[in-house]
Amino acid sequence: MSDVIHLLPDSVANQIAAGEVIQRPASVIKELVENAVDAGATSIQIVLKDAGRTLIQVIDNGKGMSPTDARLAFERHSTSKIRSADDLFSLRTMGFRGEALASIAAISQVELRTRREEDEVGTCVRMSASRCEGQDSISTPVGSNFAVKNIFFNVPARRKFLKSNQVELSNILNEFERMALINTQVSFTLVHNDTEMFNLPATNLRQRIVALFGKSLNQQLLSVATETSLVKISGYVGRPESARKRGALQYFFVNGRYMRHPYFHKAVTICYEQLIPVGEMPNYFINLTVDPDTIDVNIHPTKTEIKFENEQPIWQILSASVKEALGKFSTAPTIDFDMDDAPEIPASKPGVYVQPPTVHVDTSYNPFRTGSSSAKRPDYDWQQLYSSFNSAKPDDDLRPAGETAEFASKVNMQGDTEYESKLSAGNEGQAAFPEFESKLNQSGRPVMQLKGRYVLTPIPDGLLVVDQHRAHSLVLFERFMAGMESREIASQRVLFPEIIQLTVSQSATLLSIWDDLAALGFDLADMGQNSYSINALPAGVEGVDACDLIGQMIATASEKEHDVKLSLQRRIAWTLAEAAALPVGQSLSKEEMSSLIDDLLALNVPTYTPDGKTVFISVSHDELQKRFN
Repeated sequence: MSDVIHLLPDSVANQIAAGEVIQRPASVIKELVENAVDAGATSIQIVLKDAGRTLIQVIDNGKGMSPTDARLAFERHSTSKIRSADDLFSLRTMGFRGEALASIAAISQVELRTRREEDEVGTCVRMSASRCEGQDSISTPVGSNFAVKNIFFNVPARRKFLKSNQVELSNILNEFERMALINTQVSFTLVHNDTEMFNLPATNLRQRIVALFGKSLNQQLLSVATETSLVKISGYVGRPESARKRGALQYFFVNGRYMRHPYFHKAVTICYEQLIPVGEMPNYFINLTVDPDTIDVNIHPTKTEIKFENEQPIWQILSASVKEALGKFSTAPTIDFDMDDAPEIPASKPGVYVQPPTVHVDTSYNPFRTGSSSAKRPDYDWQQLYSSFNSAKPDDDLRPAGETAEFASKVNMQGDTEYESKLSAGNEGQAAFPEFESKLNQSGRPVMQLKGRYVLTPIPDGLLVVDQHRAHSLVLFERFMAGMESREIASQRVLFPEIIQLTVSQSATLLSIWDDLAALGFDLADMGQNSYSINALPAGVEGVDACDLIGQMIATASEKEHDVKLSLQRRIAWTLAEAAALPVGQSLSKEEMSSLIDDLLALNVPTYTPDGKTVFISVSHDELQKRFN
């Protein structure tokens, strides 16, 4: 029997490595820009064609490479960043594995033009699918110029799974924002299809944030600055009023490297617990500077997962820093010291007796006696009023929608056999929810509202409690999804169109969901400079903040991967349904509550919302009896 184990060819090994390092065009840009930063570049230009499918070009003015280094850089595990395994624990550069260029060259056609300052001419290296197709001496500026063409041209399966140009561009812009935020000493230019999207000069962090995300953010930033022996913390956090439900700007960096760290994220958000509503998230841009020996960045190929040696102490320091920033810059009511027209208040002087004002007491006054010596006091029958008040019962939070006597007679299920038989004779054809649909799909059922949030109705088996907001959201969601499929959702023109101003990345995401928004009934117009006019909304969502609604949809579309169009449509429809649904605390009439339950139980799956939350619960007679025992 022959041997079965063999070494893979270098080209195959490079493609396997590329699958971990290079996932999409945004990954190529990340690796090339990090190399440019490590090379000491102060100016980086990024040129894209077709969201990186056709061309990704990164031009920098860094140190450049010699002809030998330029060719060797495309070999696996070739790097100038480390020389031994011990160097992994004292990293001060973005790259260190020596896999990025080899992975890029394995799945694309690459042309590198580079020159060092001390060299008279530069060199041009051409690679295609890990093969060197030539190396020539050329005239080129100091620095490096990488042109990556036809990404995944030799891996059709990978290229097929790339998303649309708008989605890929949105991912590129997200990656670009992370790199531009932390490398404020570098000027960045981003051009897509001959259109300049960003031109950011070297500046400080605050001005870079404003340049990326809009001027409105400038007044919402609170400075964070703390330096200890373990960590130096710098950056900004957002004011509580700038918190968002979706799409919050949350960025953590460590030693100039973007990272995701749920533990430190909790340290920041816990400081806002009593300052912002539940479900909203604050903005923050925080950079941690620590000793490289105390962190490990060699955890994941994307280098966004980092382990800290002093994680718990840094958590405490970070939390204290954010609380200090919020407390130091929190707004408090000012004391008005203007004494004009103020009443004169006598001040106490030692040894000086101040005569107190004379108080006149009407000893004949009796509130329970009609008539009085005071002509100005009206005659009330206080005894009768008090008796009426004493006999009245206090209101309960649980209020029936109809008259109390009528409701009580209907709720008494054991004595009302006729009503119970009516409930039991419901429609049994909807098998998705048989235990309740056959009992409740009737008109004239007794309903009540609790705390402006729950709708209650009795059933022969006990009591049904429905969350009115979730129920209405689910009903609207199914309605919107059906309308998107048939494109029959009506639009309601707004009297005064609203203008929404977006960032570049938000604008790219909006264009990717433009057709789906139109199918939902939105009418938007591009006003230029990332401004859009909202001319019409879906019928039935009047009173909703249109700009906030569009912002929520953009944030929702940006949160996850868009694997299929249907999943994107579901997220958009659910965002719209949640925004347009009955708010918590709104009082409903008996007819409205009955209609809501009818619409809910007419759905195929009325039990859970699309995000997995329970719409209603049932409380059986046995459970109620146990509560009273």
